[in-house]
Amino acid sequence: MALYTTIHLHNVPSGKEADYAAFFDGAHRQSMNRLRGFKGADRYEVTPEQIMADIPQPWRYMSVYDFELASPEIDLPALGPLIADARDGGLVADDGTERLFTYKLFGDWKGSPNWERDKPLSGVSIILGNYVPGRYREYQDWYENVHSLEVANVPGHVAMKRGELCDIQIEPRHYCPGDQLVMTAQQSDDLTFTINDFGMRAAGMSPSGIAMEPRSKAGSIARTVHYFRKISGTEFWPGGVAYAGDWSAYPGRG
Repeated sequence: MALYTTIHLHNVPSGKEADYAAFFDGAHRQSMNRLRGFKGADRYEVTPEQIMADIPQPWRYMSVYDFELASPEIDLPALGPLIADARDGGLVADDGTERLFTYKLFGDWKGSPNWERDKPLSGVSIILGNYVPGRYREYQDWYENVHSLEVANVPGHVAMKRGELCDIQIEPRHYCPGDQLVMTAQQSDDLTFTINDFGMRAAGMSPSGIAMEPRSKAGSIARTVHYFRKISGTEFWPGGVAYAGDWSAYPGRG
């Protein structure tokens, strides 16, 4: 058995946001629960706060689907028709941005002492990254034994999981700019602070006095980073008020 994650990067037509949310946590989730090896799924919305502020953020939404499978070639394609239901129902924008990428994970979440496991995640970031040709082992060693620990210990970051592009992809297929997936989980009510301290630790200028090791030369600069906040299921606003649904309804979160 191995772990697989499919990310669905997409936009939703204006005025259809509530319809997509209802679809995802209603009929779509019921259908997903019948898939073999299905572990869970959540939806996310891109945040204004980004660590690479100058790169494009073409996707407002990301859905993440997790599986544990022995025969991915049999079971992973079954997700395709369920996502097609949203597309056929006019819930996915026909703007050329939709992407579906599946990764085989190296392992489950690798947590840090920051992780409060009895509380929900506030969001995740993803890196669609690459390693320098010929330096695969060096890249994996750096991420596993150095960088994953540095990143997950930044205040507001709590865990990381990684994987590489799977041979099995779900239609419609597109070129994937990142052979390596890096997903970092957050529990943060101040994402600006989290991102700023991350950047300052990387530059060796954090007020905490903590400095990250130099970035490995095995990591290609051909990468993009995208921060998202969680919008599916039950969340907790500041003050402990529970809300299930789209964060945009909360003042200051739209």
